[in-house]
Amino acid sequence: MNDTTQRRYAIVGTGSRARMYTRALVDTHRDRGRLVALCDTNRTRMAVHNRIITDAGAEAVPAYGAEDFTRMLREQAVDEVIVCTVDHTHADYVVAALEAGADAITEKPMTADLEGLRRINDAQARTGGRVTVGFNYRYNPVHGQVRELISSGAIGEVGSVHFEWLLDLRHGADYFRRWHRDKTKSGGLLVHKASHHFDLVNWWVNAHPREVFAWGGLFFYGQDNGRRHGLLNDYERGHDAEAAESDPFALHMRDSPDLTALYLDAEHEDGYRRDLNVFGPDITIEDDMSVMVRYDTGVRLSYHLVAYAPWEGYRISFTGSRGRLELDMTEFASTTPGQDEAHPVRGMPAPKENTEARLLLRRHWQPPEEIPVRVGGGGHGGGDNAMLDSLLGGTDDGIRPDHADGGNALLTGLAANASMASGAPVRVADLLSGEH
Repeated sequence: MNDTTQRRYAIVGTGSRARMYTRALVDTHRDRGRLVALCDTNRTRMAVHNRIITDAGAEAVPAYGAEDFTRMLREQAVDEVIVCTVDHTHADYVVAALEAGADAITEKPMTADLEGLRRINDAQARTGGRVTVGFNYRYNPVHGQVRELISSGAIGEVGSVHFEWLLDLRHGADYFRRWHRDKTKSGGLLVHKASHHFDLVNWWVNAHPREVFAWGGLFFYGQDNGRRHGLLNDYERGHDAEAAESDPFALHMRDSPDLTALYLDAEHEDGYRRDLNVFGPDITIEDDMSVMVRYDTGVRLSYHLVAYAPWEGYRISFTGSRGRLELDMTEFASTTPGQDEAHPVRGMPAPKENTEARLLLRRHWQPPEEIPVRVGGGGHGGGDNAMLDSLLGGTDDGIRPDHADGGNALLTGLAANASMASGAPVRVADLLSGEH
């Protein structure tokens, strides 16, 4: 590890999500650490990030191809790697970083499969390095309030949790036009998206998953469903497709200079297309999932995720021995097609910057009590900014999720996937031992 006062960071994977870290390290959090290198399979995208850096008044940093990742760690004396690559490659970079003596921050999910989880756990045990998972929803102030209320005993011992998450027709659709639609790369939404949610439940009730049962399927997106519901338009991708002009599900990257620079102008290098038809073929992930989880403490969770709702948000209720705690969160109250002030790019969801929350405490034998909520500013109800403060500050704030937290969230999703495939409940211990 480098001995200077500022930690030296490198980012691997320079797509859209990585911009948050690039901008933080050269602007809002430049006093917390120094960005010293970029790494990607695509040099065009790295050049876009270097323009972000120079536009902020900093000097461009060296750009390394993915094949030179370990050389980058050595030459740039990297203290910590920020991993923002495709999910199924997270383990490759986390393990390589740990073995080179660096720590790792990885975007959620920690990885996309059981093999990657084992590799990360083994490398962390061998090296003692720190692995942090970017679960930004832990840092939403409202979610902190929920944890405080449960920990204080406000509803007694928690017996059950009900959790419903709705992705709207803009945000939900976006997972079905990108690489996420390939389950081998993302693990499906129960790994890629729901790892956020499973981590929150683990954190809120201080428990680990023990047994999982799930149903799920592709109900809305995909070619057959589009034809059945009368939504199918005959085009492969949104860019330059006449049939996409009237399709509210199409993404028009030319509307956005950022998407054009990061993806459209970068296609010649790797052929990755960001704007596939959500009602096209070859989608292998689900869009409607129901999950039941039994935890080691006896708590039971019922969870449902849909990716085709007319509004976006979530509802959570905890029922305990002394009452019930209910949280309603609205991230987008309704979904409208086309362009407007909130949606300048046709097909893209708007940033989650105007979250509305209602928190209700219902104690036994008492009238309901509405709890004043703390909603933060910026992305994900203030979660993004608070997470950056924590992760780039390098402090132990009691919230920062480690490899064990990332593993427990991942195992819930992997067990749910295994249950959907087999039609039977899956014990997490059996999954880990290879008996399932």
